[in-house]
Amino acid sequence: MNANLDWFTAHADSLDQGDQDAEALVAELGRQGLFRIGVPAALGGLDGDTVDATEAIARVTEKSLTAAFVFWGQRTFIEYLLQSPNAALRERLLPDLLKGEYAGATGLSNAMKFLCGIEALQIAATPEADGWRLDGQLPWVTNLRRAGFVVAAAVAPVNGEPAKIVALRSDHAGLTRSDDLSLIALKGSNTAALAIDSIAIGADDIIHDDACGFLPQVRPAFLGLQCGMSIGLARASLKAGQQQAGAAHAILLPQITAAQERLSAVSSELFAGLRDGRFADDAAPLFRLRIALAEIVQQALNLELEASGGRAYLIDQNRHFVRRWREAAFVPVVTPSLTQLQGELAKRAQADAIAQAA
Repeated sequence: MNANLDWFTAHADSLDQGDQDAEALVAELGRQGLFRIGVPAALGGLDGDTVDATEAIARVTEKSLTAAFVFWGQRTFIEYLLQSPNAALRERLLPDLLKGEYAGATGLSNAMKFLCGIEALQIAATPEADGWRLDGQLPWVTNLRRAGFVVAAAVAPVNGEPAKIVALRSDHAGLTRSDDLSLIALKGSNTAALAIDSIAIGADDIIHDDACGFLPQVRPAFLGLQCGMSIGLARASLKAGQQQAGAAHAILLPQITAAQERLSAVSSELFAGLRDGRFADDAAPLFRLRIALAEIVQQALNLELEASGGRAYLIDQNRHFVRRWREAAFVPVVTPSLTQLQGELAKRAQADAIAQAA
């Protein structure tokens, strides 16, 4: 990865606490070629794989979690297109997404919860002669750039057909974007709600006809790319803690080293699983790795705080720590949240226990 990440460093605080750079963010990520990482060269990418894209997200996160969150959303939507059987949709959307001239939003948080049996799909699809009529809402979607976006959404046909994954463009009649949500951080991420009122779509807007078959297929990339944010944030915090731990706090250095070694080990396990495809058949290990990385993030922030001491409370001396502390609060709640993952693991363990007892 040869990108120059200085722009993200310079704008990290404004992206976290305001929206003045929100419209420029996707364009900058595209200009740096970051969306092309892990995309086949034949489709306009730089080759590589999901691990390369995850590592790129981690590198951006070290500078700004807001930038990385938008990067994740766009790159995940691109992944949906790469794995979609709808070649015409891919050919139509991919070039502008790779260049950062158009924003792509994953929009499948509700769908991932649906897959785990946590909640019902929030968009109903009524069949028509030439397609479907959609009604519903998406209460939280990131990367809804006002200059233009496309969002992936799972819809539930009212006639009992399998749930589908569709692409909705910002210029679809009946699609309404709310004002940005009032977040405590990540304010430059173009995060808003969508109201879907009688939107007409056709076959050319369908990413996949069977959501329950498609979602497990893309879940390793969805979660793996997302883990890049935890990896990058933990790296940045542990590095800062190491630099801050002077003579008075040198006792923390072995703990910081141990945390860095654990982060490296968990990251290596994640990357190996993404490369050999094991998570497609069994998602439980991926869930555990996501939980482990979130725990390392919290440990890293606490170590940075202890290493900084009272300076952590002086914004003019340690403003990056304050931002990272806010950013870290997002890691446990981003979908799927740690609670949801832990609940899913508990359900699977219970089902295995019942099967063994039978």
